[in-house]
Amino acid sequence: MKKMKNVLLIAFLFLAGNVSLAQAKKETIIIKTTTYCDHCKVCETCGLKMETDLYYVKGIKSVEYNETDMTITVTYLTKKTNPDKIRQAISKLGFSADNVPADPVAYEQLDGCCKKRD
Repeated sequence: MKKMKNVLLIAFLFLAGNVSLAQAKKETIIIKTTTYCDHCKVCETCGLKMETDLYYVKGIKSVEYNETDMTITVTYLTKKTNPDKIRQAISKLGFSADNVPADPVAYEQLDGCCKKRD
């Protein structure tokens, strides 16, 4: 009888965990950024960096960089992150994100083609 209760308890906890995961809400935001190179989609420090390194932010599900519009479309789980954290993560990559300026240290680490030319 005790084994049966343990099995039912484990089954209940498993199902309860799956239900809470199903309720996680996804949202999509479009963040305006500024890049200065003309080949960002293939440049290792621009587009690829944005489209790969942002996945390290907990809760981000998809990232798409649009080099023509200079925007980043991010789909994320609202329980795990928020737009401000995403903007800060983009800033730490060396790029501006809406009203958040690029982190100066990260900006200096970008390739020359990714920096503003005078």
